[in-house]
Formats: sequence, C-alpha cells, structure tokens
Amino acid sequence: MIHLITGGVRSGKSRYAQDMALSQSAHPVYVATAKVWDNDFAQRIEKHKNDRGPAWINYEEEMYVSNLPLDGHTVVIDCVTLWLTNFYTENEYDPEKTLAAMKQEVQLLHQKAGTFFIVSNEIGMGIHADTVVGRKFADVQGWINQHIAHIADTVTLMVSGIPVVIKKS
Repeated sequence: MIHLITGGVRSGKSRYAQDMALSQSAHPVYVATAKVWDNDFAQRIEKHKNDRGPAWINYEEEMYVSNLPLDGHTVVIDCVTLWLTNFYTENEYDPEKTLAAMKQEVQLLHQKAGTFFIVSNEIGMGIHADTVVGRKFADVQGWINQHIAHIADTVTLMVSGIPVVIKKS
C-alpha cells in the first residue's frame, strides 16, 4: 500500500507521515534520503533524528531505497525531493535519465509487501526557478509526483498542517 503525502515546505508532511506510521506500527521504519550538503542541512537532519525517538528503525539511503529490507514493514520515506536530487546530480542533470531511474525505484517499492508513506514536495507551487537546471528539476519533480500519485492508494495534500485527502482508493 502506498500513501503519497505532498505539500509545500513546512506544511506538516513529515509529521503527518510519522504520526500515520506510528498509528499502524509500534516500530515503523524511517528511510532518510538526504545527502548532507552543508552544516545547516546537517543540523536539520540531526533535529529530525532526535524528534523521531527510539521507536523507529532508521535507514539512510540516498538512492537505492528498494534495496533496503522493507518487506512487511510500515515505512516512511522522507523525501522524494531529496531522493530525486540525488538521482538528478548522479545523472548529470539529465531529466529523462533521472525520471527513468526514479520510476524504476518506485516500481520496485510498489512490488514490496508493506505500507509506505512517501513524503514529497509540490515545488511547482512555489517560486519559479531562475536557472535551466532548476526549471528542469521542477519538471521532473512534478512528473515523479504524478507517477507516484497514479499508483498510490491515497494521496494527501498538506496545507498549513491540515491533511486534505485528494485521492482514496
């Protein structure tokens, strides 16, 4: 089962995903896809780790999430945007290669038994990127969000900390 949770920056996506996972499992899995880019980001990651607490089984995987032992678990994957960024840089900012690699990972996850809460960002609702690389990334982000939403059982849009279910199978 896949639940896509999307929305803007600081809309409450991660907290909502974590709360949902904890309501279904005493020991859910948290998959962090972030790469540490600078000191500020390292501090954000540490805060996220400390906020989760001891109930969680934690994995850090920047790209190949499907290789993790996730079968049969309740899993939060946080987040698609950082995960996609890792593929985007690895594929030298090629939108087609990036999208193909991400779709393959999502399909492999979709084949696993378990409940997946996948957190993503609606970056296309924000400021328009001022570089070609940024605009292409926004396009790829939108396309992968559409792909995940299509196969997801539920899609929830977070608005100011309020979950708005926009798809329920």
